[in-house]
Amino acid sequence: MERLVKSRDDAPDGLFAAEAAGLRWLAAAGGARTVEVLDSGPTRIVLERVQTVRPTAAEAEEFGAALAATHDAGAPAFGSPPPGWMGDIFIGRRTQPARPEATWGTFYAAQRVEPFLAPAIAAGNLSASGAEVVRQACALIAAGAFDDDDAPARLHGDLWAGNVLWSPDGAVLIDPAAHGGHRETDLAMLALFGCPFLDRVLAAYDRRHPLSAGWRERVPLHQLHPLAVHAAGHGPAYGDELVDAAERTLALR
Repeated sequence: MERLVKSRDDAPDGLFAAEAAGLRWLAAAGGARTVEVLDSGPTRIVLERVQTVRPTAAEAEEFGAALAATHDAGAPAFGSPPPGWMGDIFIGRRTQPARPEATWGTFYAAQRVEPFLAPAIAAGNLSASGAEVVRQACALIAAGAFDDDDAPARLHGDLWAGNVLWSPDGAVLIDPAAHGGHRETDLAMLALFGCPFLDRVLAAYDRRHPLSAGWRERVPLHQLHPLAVHAAGHGPAYGDELVDAAERTLALR
């Protein structure tokens, strides 16, 4: 098996351990294929090397059904980290909390959106007035306006298209920020930056696990997290998109 070594001498404590725990937890679901962890340590992680090819519509449908199975494997609570890891997890190089909460809205507002507002303001990518709009949306979310009966899903947590590799045997997930969350969040992130045959992915997912009514209208709600992360470090355009998503979230109620 060919190997891929990711290393950083200045890696934050737990960066690769959290990644390894997340990959193993996702793999244990028996749904979407996840890159195999061969070894990990404080400054590196060794993974199988995935040969990539152009995806097909059929492989996209297989991925959608498999992702639903991964989500259905569940998590102990909203915000719970993968087994074998305690403490914060990482999205890219940024830390984010992973503390179990009883309700999704409380978790999502406090642990997935609000932590990135101050860095976004400090970077000049989010205005104070824009941040206030986002905080209003977070207050609505935390109050339970969008809580439902869906059990905590086993999320990849950073499911943009670049973290889905297409191998000769289908989709392979890499680079997770795995935690317990709402299934619609992974799907909304997949849509944010584009995904090959996204309509086929979503249709196959919905056949395997029917999505709740109104899920398409809630996409901006679930994109608040990745937009906040990007607003913290990738330019003011993401701050503008974050505010727009917050306004659209507020309009849902």
